[in-house]
Amino acid sequence: MAWVSLVLAGIFEMFGVTMINKVNKDKSLLSIILLMVGFGCSFLFLALAMQSLPMGTAYAIWTGIGASGGALLGMVLYGESKDWKRLLFIFMVLAAAIGLKLVS
Repeated sequence: MAWVSLVLAGIFEMFGVTMINKVNKDKSLLSIILLMVGFGCSFLFLALAMQSLPMGTAYAIWTGIGASGGALLGMVLYGESKDWKRLLFIFMVLAAAIGLKLVS
């Protein structure tokens, strides 16, 4: 269950990052509320995951999902660069997170 919570935390982190971009564009109350909900849920699920998982592993995987997911969402939703080098480094972040899972 801790790993499910951690993945959910990462997904909500990606949502929160997406909402930051939306708030910068339209500054509506709904966008601000969604931003707070996204990050609030992210921290809640991270805290739940850290009840069973080591802090270093949980935090590294959470930030890996958030960073790589945010970069991928930027590519898909906002037309950011899809250069192969950028994709390679995103893959490396994901590989490191999977490696932490395998040794934990």
